[in-house]
Amino acid sequence: MYKIEAPYINGKFLYYAFVAGGNQILQNQMQINAINIFPVNDKDTGTNLASTIRFVIDNIKPNKSYKTTVNNIADAALIGARGNSGVIFAQFLYGLSRETISKPVITLPEFAESIRKSIPYIYEAIANPVEGTMLTVIKEWSDFINGKKEAIHDFKSVIIDSFAVLEKSLAETTLKLKVLNRSGFVDAGAKGFVLFIKGIIDFIKNRNIRSLVLDSQEIISLIHSEEITAEEIRYRFCTEAIIKNVVTSKPDLQKILSKNGDSVVVAGSESICRIHVHTNNPAELFHQLQYVGTITYQKVDDMVRQQEAAIKRKWNIALVTDSTCDLSQELIDFYQINVVPLNLNFGDNHYLDKVTIQPDQFYDLLETHAEFPKTSQINEQTFTNLYSHLASHFDAIIAIHLTSEFSGTFANSQKAGMRISKEFNKPVFVIDSKNLSGALGLLVLKAAQNIEAGKSLESIVKTLENDVIQTKIFVSVRNLKYMIKGGRVSKPKGLFAMAMGLNPVISMDGNGKSHLFGKTFSQEASLNKIYAHILKIISEKRIWNYIILHAHNSDGAQKAEEKMRQMTGKDAVSVVDISPVIGMHAGSGAIAISLLFTN
Repeated sequence: MYKIEAPYINGKFLYYAFVAGGNQILQNQMQINAINIFPVNDKDTGTNLASTIRFVIDNIKPNKSYKTTVNNIADAALIGARGNSGVIFAQFLYGLSRETISKPVITLPEFAESIRKSIPYIYEAIANPVEGTMLTVIKEWSDFINGKKEAIHDFKSVIIDSFAVLEKSLAETTLKLKVLNRSGFVDAGAKGFVLFIKGIIDFIKNRNIRSLVLDSQEIISLIHSEEITAEEIRYRFCTEAIIKNVVTSKPDLQKILSKNGDSVVVAGSESICRIHVHTNNPAELFHQLQYVGTITYQKVDDMVRQQEAAIKRKWNIALVTDSTCDLSQELIDFYQINVVPLNLNFGDNHYLDKVTIQPDQFYDLLETHAEFPKTSQINEQTFTNLYSHLASHFDAIIAIHLTSEFSGTFANSQKAGMRISKEFNKPVFVIDSKNLSGALGLLVLKAAQNIEAGKSLESIVKTLENDVIQTKIFVSVRNLKYMIKGGRVSKPKGLFAMAMGLNPVISMDGNGKSHLFGKTFSQEASLNKIYAHILKIISEKRIWNYIILHAHNSDGAQKAEEKMRQMTGKDAVSVVDISPVIGMHAGSGAIAISLLFTN
């Protein structure tokens, strides 16, 4: 048992109280998602709060000092915050840490004073504060605690008694906010904060620390409401970033964000700042922000896709892939496919593949930037956040990724999948495509069509595993200099090949590794070599479908499509400008053909 007998609390109590409060959010995130209609009806407030909490719990450890612990919690929350509610909650914790005196233990009056002084931090962070939300509930809870601060020997009772104030304040959000009044719901973010304090109060009532570990594995299964009609989303992308060494004032930063959208929150300090905004053009926004400071992290969520998952999903199996999947946007939207972007860096500038950098911008930078771009895998936390949201609304999740030989993305997705599968007790299958680009796109498309056809989860996964070995990609590289810069070809061999005028054809082997399929002395010759090989295969196998890909070479792609149509009698399912993270190695002008065969 962990009892609070003394009229003060230390860092260890704060740590375990935070875990207890966090567990309540983790357990009830589906319930919070179900009532989320403000500021956008995208049903992800519970997921966002849970993701914020999960990041804190994963990244801090108990410390005896209250001041050290509250600082660690606030720092982790600011970095891991997600969504409007998550950033507001993180800003509350940030204010709490800034206004806590440097002491290893803290009394009730000191605690009450730090909470009171943290309230302005929240209001100042939000461009347009709205009452009847989490803001109001936190403020009214703070007022109650502050009014009882002289009860220095009854810390425990004051916290317990504060719950009645929280419940009253939460119920009143329905009356204070018009959109909530129409639905009869309480504010989702406020509900999350009340649940957080409820968890702390349960812990204060002599709960065993060991039970906290067990609690985090339990999920309350709730039926989410389907009665809410889908409201039009004015700004599609929930966009966040961490900016270090900010050179402009917070009000000026809020103005920049407000010109690009709404739901603006600027949390933290000038040294490390977390921004949140809903916008329709994240690429343009980050172009404007490049001079504000060093952008070290970006996150962009598609709220249209989130709303579809919650109340407009076509099927009950969610499909996930990464941005190396080259498939037309029309097909991605029709099949409601969730695409997670890889990270791309030009020097210190961070981008999200296909989201905050598009092919036109990418190839310009590839030619003009002094440094060759670098890519990094999608981390486990990103997948955990996505799968947590999807598991709130779907019966199962299937994820298909680029070859594990090229990136740790598959492994991170697999880890997150196992975690969320256990947390929600729902199946999450993560497939290594052993391929990329259009070949990955074909696997995703076939899985999507099998989901559409109503096939069972088990048969879809089994078919996918069989199709992996039937998928091929052939890339005709026009210029080897990009593969040399990227390290895919050694400099001596590459320079020799360039001097000889060689044009290599790159493919993938059965283990997901790239290999040299052939070499010629022109791109036309290399494409002819590819066509000849495809003709040989289709004499024995049938083509299910194929995709034509190009790196800023639409004329070449059109010719390749015409040739393939003559050979197969089929139109390409997609003609796509290849993903920047693939194009950085293939280089401008490359042409690729991906095919999925059946026996």
